[in-house]
Amino acid sequence: MVLEATMVVVDNSEFTRNGDYPMNRYEAQLDAVELLFQAKTNANRENTVGVICYGGDGPHVISTLTADYGSILSGIHSTKIQGKLHFSTGIQVAALALKHRQNKVQHQRIVAFVGSPIEESEKELEKLAKKMKKNNVAVDFINFGEDALNTAKLEKFISTVNSHDNSHLLTVPEDDGRLLYEAVGSSSIVRGEADMAAGAAMGGSGNDFDFGGDADMDPDLALALRLSLEEEQARQAREQQQQQQQQQQMETIEENNDSTNGGNSNNDDGDTHMGDAK
Repeated sequence: MVLEATMVVVDNSEFTRNGDYPMNRYEAQLDAVELLFQAKTNANRENTVGVICYGGDGPHVISTLTADYGSILSGIHSTKIQGKLHFSTGIQVAALALKHRQNKVQHQRIVAFVGSPIEESEKELEKLAKKMKKNNVAVDFINFGEDALNTAKLEKFISTVNSHDNSHLLTVPEDDGRLLYEAVGSSSIVRGEADMAAGAAMGGSGNDFDFGGDADMDPDLALALRLSLEEEQARQAREQQQQQQQQQQMETIEENNDSTNGGNSNNDDGDTHMGDAK
Protein backbone atom coordinates (compact mmCIF):
# COMPACT_ATOMS: atom_id res chain seq x y z
CA MET A 1 0.00 0.00 0.00
CA VAL A 2 1.04 3.60 -0.67
CA LEU A 3 2.79 5.35 2.20
CA GLU A 4 0.92 8.63 2.44
CA ALA A 5 0.41 11.79 4.48
CA THR A 6 -3.10 13.22 4.02
CA MET A 7 -4.49 16.60 5.03
CA VAL A 8 -8.29 16.61 5.17
CA VAL A 9 -9.77 20.08 4.63
CA VAL A 10 -13.20 20.65 6.19
CA ASP A 11 -15.64 23.36 5.10
CA ASN A 12 -17.03 25.16 8.17
CA SER A 13 -18.33 28.30 6.45
CA GLU A 14 -21.85 29.67 7.05
CA PHE A 15 -23.09 27.75 4.01
CA THR A 16 -22.55 24.49 5.91
CA ARG A 17 -25.45 25.35 8.26
CA ASN A 18 -27.73 24.38 5.39
CA GLY A 19 -29.84 21.35 6.32
CA ASP A 20 -30.09 19.84 2.84
CA TYR A 21 -27.75 17.03 4.00
CA PRO A 22 -28.40 15.20 7.31
CA MET A 23 -28.06 16.78 9.84
CA ASN A 24 -26.50 19.74 8.04
CA ARG A 25 -23.64 20.15 5.60
CA TYR A 26 -21.05 20.47 8.37
CA GLU A 27 -22.23 17.45 10.38
CA ALA A 28 -22.39 15.40 7.18
CA GLN A 29 -18.65 15.90 6.74
CA LEU A 30 -17.74 14.53 10.19
CA ASP A 31 -18.64 10.90 9.52
CA ALA A 32 -16.83 11.12 6.21
CA VAL A 33 -13.72 12.48 7.96
CA GLU A 34 -13.69 9.49 10.31
CA LEU A 35 -14.12 7.10 7.37
CA LEU A 36 -11.22 8.74 5.53
CA PHE A 37 -9.00 8.52 8.61
CA GLN A 38 -9.75 4.83 9.14
CA ALA A 39 -9.28 4.00 5.46
CA LYS A 40 -5.93 5.79 5.25
CA THR A 41 -4.46 4.40 8.49
CA ASN A 42 -5.72 0.87 7.81
CA ALA A 43 -4.15 0.96 4.35
CA ASN A 44 -0.70 1.47 5.89
CA ARG A 45 0.26 1.60 9.56
CA GLU A 46 2.72 4.42 8.87
CA ASN A 47 0.15 6.66 7.16
CA THR A 48 -0.77 9.88 8.94
CA VAL A 49 -3.77 12.21 8.66
CA GLY A 50 -4.24 15.84 9.64
CA VAL A 51 -7.28 18.12 9.50
CA ILE A 52 -7.78 21.83 8.90
CA CYS A 53 -10.94 23.89 8.42
CA TYR A 54 -11.08 26.76 5.96
CA GLY A 55 -14.13 28.79 6.88
CA GLY A 56 -14.38 31.56 9.48
CA ASP A 57 -11.79 34.31 9.29
CA GLY A 58 -9.29 32.00 7.59
CA PRO A 59 -7.85 28.47 7.64
CA HIS A 60 -7.33 26.91 11.06
CA VAL A 61 -5.34 23.75 11.84
CA ILE A 62 -7.49 21.33 13.83
CA SER A 63 -4.84 18.62 14.02
CA THR A 64 -1.38 18.22 12.58
CA LEU A 65 -0.49 14.94 10.89
CA THR A 66 -1.15 12.07 13.31
CA ALA A 67 -2.17 8.43 13.59
CA ASP A 68 -4.32 9.17 16.66
CA TYR A 69 -7.94 9.89 15.79
CA GLY A 70 -8.67 11.16 19.30
CA SER A 71 -6.84 14.44 18.72
CA ILE A 72 -8.76 14.95 15.47
CA LEU A 73 -12.11 14.09 17.04
CA SER A 74 -11.81 16.56 19.89
CA GLY A 75 -10.76 19.38 17.58
CA ILE A 76 -13.35 18.82 14.88
CA HIS A 77 -16.30 18.77 17.29
CA SER A 78 -15.21 22.03 18.91
CA THR A 79 -14.98 23.83 15.57
CA LYS A 80 -17.64 26.50 14.97
CA ILE A 81 -19.54 27.20 11.77
CA GLN A 82 -18.76 30.76 10.75
CA GLY A 83 -17.52 33.09 8.05
CA LYS A 84 -16.90 32.34 4.40
CA LEU A 85 -14.90 29.78 2.47
CA HIS A 86 -11.19 30.61 2.02
CA PHE A 87 -10.59 28.09 -0.73
CA SER A 88 -7.16 28.93 -2.17
CA THR A 89 -5.64 29.87 1.19
CA GLY A 90 -6.93 26.67 2.77
CA ILE A 91 -5.43 24.47 0.05
CA GLN A 92 -2.09 26.24 0.39
CA VAL A 93 -2.08 25.87 4.19
CA ALA A 94 -2.78 22.16 3.79
CA ALA A 95 0.10 21.87 1.32
CA LEU A 96 2.39 23.68 3.76
CA ALA A 97 1.44 21.23 6.53
CA LEU A 98 2.31 18.35 4.20
CA LYS A 99 5.63 19.94 3.32
CA HIS A 100 6.61 19.82 7.01
CA ARG A 101 5.66 16.14 7.47
CA GLN A 102 8.21 14.20 9.55
CA ASN A 103 8.44 11.26 7.16
CA LYS A 104 9.57 12.70 3.83
CA VAL A 105 9.05 9.33 2.14
CA GLN A 106 5.28 9.73 2.50
CA HIS A 107 3.38 10.79 -0.61
CA GLN A 108 1.41 14.03 -0.18
CA ARG A 109 -2.38 14.22 -0.55
CA ILE A 110 -5.10 16.77 0.18
CA VAL A 111 -8.74 15.70 0.49
CA ALA A 112 -10.95 18.80 0.58
CA PHE A 113 -14.68 19.07 1.23
CA VAL A 114 -16.33 21.89 -0.73
CA GLY A 115 -19.85 22.77 0.44
CA SER A 116 -19.78 26.51 -0.29
CA PRO A 117 -19.47 28.60 -3.47
CA ILE A 118 -15.88 29.03 -4.66
CA GLU A 119 -15.16 32.71 -5.23
CA GLU A 120 -11.88 32.27 -7.12
CA SER A 121 -11.89 32.36 -10.91
CA GLU A 122 -10.94 29.38 -13.04
CA LYS A 123 -7.69 31.13 -13.97
CA GLU A 124 -6.76 31.55 -10.29
CA LEU A 125 -7.62 27.93 -9.59
CA GLU A 126 -5.58 26.74 -12.55
CA LYS A 127 -2.55 28.60 -11.21
CA LEU A 128 -3.05 26.98 -7.79
CA ALA A 129 -3.46 23.52 -9.34
CA LYS A 130 -0.19 23.90 -11.26
CA LYS A 131 1.55 24.83 -8.01
CA MET A 132 0.20 21.70 -6.31
CA LYS A 133 1.30 19.53 -9.22
CA LYS A 134 4.78 21.05 -9.20
CA ASN A 135 5.10 20.20 -5.50
CA ASN A 136 3.87 16.61 -6.06
CA VAL A 137 0.68 17.09 -4.05
CA ALA A 138 -2.30 14.97 -5.12
CA VAL A 139 -5.70 16.59 -4.55
CA ASP A 140 -9.16 15.06 -4.09
CA PHE A 141 -12.35 17.11 -3.87
CA ILE A 142 -15.68 16.12 -2.32
CA ASN A 143 -18.08 18.51 -4.02
CA PHE A 144 -21.53 18.81 -2.44
CA GLY A 145 -24.22 21.36 -1.62
CA GLU A 146 -23.14 23.95 -4.22
CA ASP A 147 -22.24 21.49 -6.98
CA ALA A 148 -24.13 23.47 -9.63
CA LEU A 149 -21.78 26.42 -9.04
CA ASN A 150 -18.54 24.60 -8.28
CA THR A 151 -18.38 21.52 -10.52
CA ALA A 152 -16.94 23.20 -13.62
CA LYS A 153 -14.24 24.96 -11.58
CA LEU A 154 -13.27 21.80 -9.70
CA GLU A 155 -13.19 19.73 -12.89
CA LYS A 156 -10.73 22.25 -14.35
CA PHE A 157 -8.62 22.10 -11.20
CA ILE A 158 -8.48 18.28 -11.23
CA SER A 159 -7.63 18.12 -14.93
CA THR A 160 -4.69 20.45 -14.24
CA VAL A 161 -3.34 18.89 -11.03
CA ASN A 162 -3.87 15.28 -12.10
CA SER A 163 -0.76 13.16 -12.63
CA HIS A 164 -1.16 9.49 -13.53
CA ASP A 165 -4.74 9.56 -12.22
CA ASN A 166 -3.67 10.44 -8.68
CA SER A 167 -6.36 13.11 -8.11
CA HIS A 168 -10.14 12.72 -8.06
CA LEU A 169 -13.38 14.70 -7.99
CA LEU A 170 -16.43 13.29 -6.24
CA THR A 171 -19.67 15.21 -6.74
CA VAL A 172 -22.55 14.27 -4.43
CA PRO A 173 -25.84 15.97 -5.39
CA GLU A 174 -28.49 16.66 -2.78
CA ASP A 175 -30.78 14.02 -4.31
CA ASP A 176 -28.04 11.37 -4.49
CA GLY A 177 -29.92 9.12 -2.05
CA ARG A 178 -26.83 8.26 -0.02
CA LEU A 179 -25.32 9.83 3.06
CA LEU A 180 -22.18 11.81 2.30
CA TYR A 181 -19.86 9.28 3.97
CA GLU A 182 -21.48 6.45 1.99
CA ALA A 183 -20.72 8.24 -1.27
CA VAL A 184 -17.14 8.87 -0.15
CA GLY A 185 -16.68 5.24 0.94
CA SER A 186 -17.64 3.89 -2.48
CA SER A 187 -15.64 6.47 -4.45
CA SER A 188 -12.19 6.43 -6.02
CA ILE A 189 -10.99 8.70 -3.19
CA VAL A 190 -11.15 5.71 -0.82
CA ARG A 191 -11.23 2.76 -3.17
CA GLY A 192 -9.02 3.92 -6.03
CA GLU A 193 -5.52 2.93 -4.90
CA ALA A 194 -6.72 -0.13 -2.96
CA ASP A 195 -8.61 -1.37 -6.03
CA MET A 196 -5.61 -0.84 -8.30
CA ALA A 197 -3.34 -2.72 -5.92
CA ALA A 198 -5.84 -5.55 -5.54
CA GLY A 199 -6.43 -5.66 -9.28
CA ALA A 200 -2.70 -5.89 -9.99
CA ALA A 201 -2.31 -8.68 -7.42
CA MET A 202 -5.28 -10.62 -8.84
CA GLY A 203 -4.28 -10.00 -12.46
CA GLY A 204 -7.59 -8.27 -13.11
CA SER A 205 -9.10 -4.82 -13.24
CA GLY A 206 -9.36 -2.61 -10.19
CA ASN A 207 -13.16 -2.40 -10.59
CA ASP A 208 -13.75 -6.03 -9.61
CA PHE A 209 -14.92 -6.61 -6.07
CA ASP A 210 -12.39 -8.87 -4.35
CA PHE A 211 -15.00 -10.94 -2.54
CA GLY A 212 -17.38 -11.58 -5.42
CA GLY A 213 -20.35 -9.52 -6.57
CA ASP A 214 -20.62 -5.82 -7.26
CA ALA A 215 -19.11 -3.53 -4.61
CA ASP A 216 -21.35 -0.65 -5.69
CA MET A 217 -24.42 -2.61 -4.58
CA ASP A 218 -23.33 -2.32 -0.93
CA PRO A 219 -20.46 0.17 -0.52
CA ASP A 220 -20.44 -0.12 3.30
CA LEU A 221 -20.02 -3.88 3.17
CA ALA A 222 -17.40 -3.56 0.44
CA LEU A 223 -15.36 -1.10 2.48
CA ALA A 224 -15.66 -3.19 5.67
CA LEU A 225 -14.55 -6.36 3.89
CA ARG A 226 -11.67 -4.60 2.16
CA LEU A 227 -10.39 -3.08 5.39
CA SER A 228 -10.73 -6.46 7.09
CA LEU A 229 -8.68 -8.08 4.32
CA GLU A 230 -5.99 -5.41 4.60
CA GLU A 231 -5.80 -5.90 8.38
CA GLU A 232 -5.43 -9.65 7.91
CA GLN A 233 -2.69 -9.16 5.33
CA ALA A 234 -0.87 -6.82 7.73
CA ARG A 235 -1.20 -9.38 10.54
CA GLN A 236 0.22 -12.15 8.35
CA ALA A 237 3.10 -9.90 7.33
CA ARG A 238 3.89 -9.20 11.01
CA GLU A 239 3.79 -12.91 11.85
CA GLN A 240 6.08 -13.74 8.94
CA GLN A 241 8.54 -11.06 10.08
CA GLN A 242 8.49 -12.41 13.64
CA GLN A 243 9.13 -15.95 12.38
CA GLN A 244 12.08 -14.73 10.33
CA GLN A 245 13.52 -12.92 13.35
CA GLN A 246 13.10 -16.02 15.53
CA GLN A 247 14.78 -18.18 12.90
CA GLN A 248 17.70 -15.76 12.68
CA GLN A 249 18.05 -15.81 16.47
CA MET A 250 18.07 -19.65 16.50
CA GLU A 251 20.73 -19.74 13.80
CA THR A 252 22.86 -17.27 15.79
CA ILE A 253 22.52 -19.42 18.94
CA GLU A 254 23.50 -22.56 17.02
CA GLU A 255 26.55 -20.82 15.55
CA ASN A 256 27.63 -19.70 19.03
CA ASN A 257 27.18 -23.22 20.41
CA ASP A 258 29.23 -24.71 17.56
CA SER A 259 31.98 -22.20 18.22
CA THR A 260 32.00 -23.00 21.96
CA ASN A 261 32.07 -26.77 21.38
CA GLY A 262 34.93 -26.39 18.92
CA GLY A 263 36.98 -24.51 21.52
CA ASN A 264 36.36 -27.17 24.18
CA SER A 265 37.43 -29.91 21.76
CA ASN A 266 40.73 -28.19 21.11
CA ASN A 267 41.39 -27.92 24.85
CA ASP A 268 40.73 -31.64 25.34
CA ASP A 269 43.19 -32.51 22.58
CA GLY A 270 45.82 -30.32 24.21
CA ASP A 271 45.40 -32.10 27.56
CA THR A 272 45.77 -35.49 25.90
CA HIS A 273 49.01 -34.57 24.20
CA MET A 274 50.46 -33.28 27.46
CA GLY A 275 49.63 -36.61 29.09
CA ASP A 276 51.35 -38.53 26.35
CA ALA A 277 54.43 -36.38 26.73
CA LYS A 278 54.67 -37.32 30.41
